[in-house]
Amino acid sequence: MTRSRIALRAAAFSAGILLTTAAWAGQPTRTAGAPAAPQTLAHAGKPMNIVFVLVDDLRYDAMGFLKPGLNTPNIDRLAKEGVYFPNAVVTSSLCSPSRATILTGQSTRNHGVVDNHDSSEEHLTFFPAYLQQAGYQTGFFGKWHMGADTDAPRPGFNRWVSFKGQGTYFPTDLLSPARIAAGERQMLNVDGKAVQQKGYITDELTNYAMTWLEKDRDKSKPFFLYLSHKAVHSDPVPPDRYKTQYADLKIDLPASMADTPENNAGKPMWVRNQRNSWHGADFPYHTDRSMVEQVRDYYRTLSPVDESLGRIMAYLKKNGLDRNTMVVFYSDNGFLIGEHGLIDKRNAYEPSVRVPMIVWAPGTLPKGATNPAVVRNLDLAPTFLDVAHLGKPAQMEGKSFLPLAEGKVDEKNWAAGDFVYEYYWEWSFPQTPTTFAIQRDRVKYIQYHGVWDLEELYDLKSDPDEQHNLINDPAWLETKITLRKALFEQLANNQGQHVVPFSEKTSAGLVSRKIGGTRAADFPEEWYIEPNLPSKMNGLFPDSEAKVKADAEKKFYRP
Repeated sequence: MTRSRIALRAAAFSAGILLTTAAWAGQPTRTAGAPAAPQTLAHAGKPMNIVFVLVDDLRYDAMGFLKPGLNTPNIDRLAKEGVYFPNAVVTSSLCSPSRATILTGQSTRNHGVVDNHDSSEEHLTFFPAYLQQAGYQTGFFGKWHMGADTDAPRPGFNRWVSFKGQGTYFPTDLLSPARIAAGERQMLNVDGKAVQQKGYITDELTNYAMTWLEKDRDKSKPFFLYLSHKAVHSDPVPPDRYKTQYADLKIDLPASMADTPENNAGKPMWVRNQRNSWHGADFPYHTDRSMVEQVRDYYRTLSPVDESLGRIMAYLKKNGLDRNTMVVFYSDNGFLIGEHGLIDKRNAYEPSVRVPMIVWAPGTLPKGATNPAVVRNLDLAPTFLDVAHLGKPAQMEGKSFLPLAEGKVDEKNWAAGDFVYEYYWEWSFPQTPTTFAIQRDRVKYIQYHGVWDLEELYDLKSDPDEQHNLINDPAWLETKITLRKALFEQLANNQGQHVVPFSEKTSAGLVSRKIGGTRAADFPEEWYIEPNLPSKMNGLFPDSEAKVKADAEKKFYRP
């Protein structure tokens, strides 16, 4: 979307008009195809203020109240006074797709932002536009990371502070000495104007957000603050005041990080091959830096985020807003720190799909509660609209978790359905294949598209670290067949199609491997067979007990 089109659409939203794609093509405006504004719900009381703090790449367990030695007093206070959701997940574990899901309430297959490249936003409606239409003052501060590599203001926000792409931690990052000497700095977009970044990005975004809260918004109206941090995205860099923090903190790396036959048993070839890559524990970001030091910097970079949260909470309390404001603390995806020999996210393993989630609203939500229900990033947009006494628009796929957080609905009656996961192969980081997964009753089935590799099946109740692949265990045959079918059915998009989208490839991507490092993995031993067996064609037919028996006996099989 061009800058002028974004500006036009923003103006249209501020006037309470939803334009369709045809308008951007210079055709007459049609309103019939635009999503209808949600209906106002018959809730009692005044609409609550909402603060949404989104951290980047934060693991589900990287918080002080879960990780001894971590100093996150404000996050910990949020959990102590609010509701903690230990099983929160994302339906796509990658920056742009997950952020698009948060903003639209739609899955990746429907919103179409499939990777971190140039995905269009033209067909999308972001939930803050509904809040703005309902009278909310809305502000966005931070990383957007979607749509035509532009930092231009998006529809639905009264205040806008952002930057292109990933942004940088410091104003002079990625600039040559000559450019720095000439006075160049990385830039922010502040309400459509280019402004130099002045300081450390977490602090600066918080300063802008606090100025808006304290001085610039219309205080007669409820507000929605969306603070979208760059931190703790790779490579995490803390400010000087935290450079030596955690120097003596013991870092326990996961047991599955070791390259051993026990850890590799049952793992797909792509997993074993990725450990010697940009996203692998043996060659992380193509460096020889120790994983222990990388994890320490990751934790250090979280400290300014915790400070930022503390500033917001102090403001709410000082101004008597804490009793009518909901704060949601969340991450766009999880992160691996060596599990299965991997770093980063993207895959369907637990540290990738699970994210931290705390919801705080004193007087409205229980204090110090832990809710084990599975809540998805799909559910955020409908919840924010529910908090504002607005109904869910037809295009949104998630459901409001507000009754769940309030304790009015228990986990058993939440009925969120299966957790379905999708990740589409990205040419720039080709180590991870297109991945589809489904989780039902704590059993997870994973399949891969376009690669010659193993499927995976894990019983998370007995194997939470996903160490024992049950995909070929005869006792789990019916479960595998059932989940395969359910996954395919639920991956249909809103047109009933099963498609694998992709973006333009412009180079080979980050494909390097460390000299002397782990070599390519071999195929599974059970795939090596004698020639001319009667069972040689059995693999073409659906799995069943009869087929498993025929395979074991090397006999001809037809269903």
